[in-house]
Amino acid sequence: MALLTCHNLTLGYENQPLVRNLNFTVEAGDYLCILGNNGAGKSTLMRTLLGLQAPIAGTIEKGDGLASNEIGYLPQQTLVQRDFPATVWEVALSGCQGRCGLFPFYRKTDKAIALRNIERMGLIDFIHHSYRELSGGQQQRVLLARALCATQKLLLLDEPVAGLDPHMTLEMYRLIQELNRDEHITIVMVSHDIQGAIQYATHILHLGHEVFYGTRADYEASPMGRYFLAWEGEQK
Repeated sequence: MALLTCHNLTLGYENQPLVRNLNFTVEAGDYLCILGNNGAGKSTLMRTLLGLQAPIAGTIEKGDGLASNEIGYLPQQTLVQRDFPATVWEVALSGCQGRCGLFPFYRKTDKAIALRNIERMGLIDFIHHSYRELSGGQQQRVLLARALCATQKLLLLDEPVAGLDPHMTLEMYRLIQELNRDEHITIVMVSHDIQGAIQYATHILHLGHEVFYGTRADYEASPMGRYFLAWEGEQK
């Protein structure tokens, strides 16, 4: 069943389009990687899917009873966010805010969800540690735990391995793959790491002068996929 269906989306700012007439579907259980050069519209698309920005034209339909507050989001980290003065527990628990509604306090169920997600990210020993004292990889796992507090259906991840060393990059990819494969959480991930990302993806959306949307196998066999995979390989 489709969680998101995008019809003829035109995205941009102040009526200046970055992407025109974009059509794609995210089915339950998909692992969709969104690729493209800087300025291609990847983060703009992410904000539009989250409802933080309206499309210039076109529509986004949610299915399977998906509500806006049931989408988990891991944003790109800024220097300010990396120095956030809160504990691991406080950061993870804040992911439950969307389910609180008008109720001003976290419930027992919210705290149980936060604890479970801290445990599943392997951070229980750091639960009372300051977020800003953690390594980059540990901080990303805290943010992933926070995103999971909001959803059991759909995660939107914006450059989740940016700035991580090779070991932590593989660890983050492993965690995301397990969430998709073993817990059936649908993944939509923006990435610059084409070769790394497509090892795990079921589908690829590549934005640019031309747009590709299809399965990973079709992307790897396409002229666009062959070109960008070869180009990235030459850069390493």
